[in-house]
Amino acid sequence: MAGAQTHDRYGKGNPFMSIAAVGIAWGRAVAAQLHVRMLLLTFAPFLVAMLIWSVAMWFGLQALIDYLQLWFAEHNSFQTAGDVLGMIGLFTLKAMVVPLVAMWLLLPLMVFTALLCIGLFAMPAISKHVGSRHYPQLEQLHGGSLLGSLGYSLSSFVIFAVVWLLTLPLTLFPPVSLVLQPLLWGWLTYRVIVYDALAEHADADERHALMKQHRWSLLLMGTIAGIFGAAPGLLWLGGVMAVMFLPVIAGFAIWLYVLVFVFSGLWFQHYCLAALAQQRAAAASSSALVQ
Repeated sequence: MAGAQTHDRYGKGNPFMSIAAVGIAWGRAVAAQLHVRMLLLTFAPFLVAMLIWSVAMWFGLQALIDYLQLWFAEHNSFQTAGDVLGMIGLFTLKAMVVPLVAMWLLLPLMVFTALLCIGLFAMPAISKHVGSRHYPQLEQLHGGSLLGSLGYSLSSFVIFAVVWLLTLPLTLFPPVSLVLQPLLWGWLTYRVIVYDALAEHADADERHALMKQHRWSLLLMGTIAGIFGAAPGLLWLGGVMAVMFLPVIAGFAIWLYVLVFVFSGLWFQHYCLAALAQQRAAAASSSALVQ
């Protein structure tokens, strides 16, 4: 009954927002990304993420590689990896299979760190920037919180990490990886960013209704963001080929992740506030008809 009431309150809506609306939000995000304030906004999350990963890699990277080296040796996995790589014409990578696996295992944590830093340090500023300029009349109901954002982000990441690990062997097949990785990153991106995009303006019921009604459009946007996010991932994995430059490559990859997610935050912010305004207008019209 509660679900039906919520559905009536916010209107049936359209499960797919028009391509025009997605395109308008994209165009506004591009314009906003070029704003000096938004460009400067990439540095705070980058510095925090870079500090975290500098410490983590200094103390933990070699230990992880040593552990994987021992595990591969004990389970005769080097031969298996060589056979698989030979089947797909990449046998020359056999000598680098351990550091490559280490980079793959660290990649989800790296993505999540960038997303978390965006949520904590960038999304409040993005919400204020977009809301004050484009939706000054949209009432702020403050349905989100810092603890709620952290909890939502962590629970989403746990699901993401489980699926990531289960599908890790499939990444040896490039066609599958080109589809799977953007979808996974896209799902995580839209789950985390949408909560923060609506934290100030929507209440919990409005957020749940909007995410349900627009989930396919949001997933599409997240997947596109995931495709852009594949570039830093490839750069990160490329660090295996040039260990000497790994700190520089890692730093640049983290900054690219932050830049991609700041743009994604702007895109989702414009889309979500437009959808929220539309949702409230539909609810008001329904209430007026009932009265």
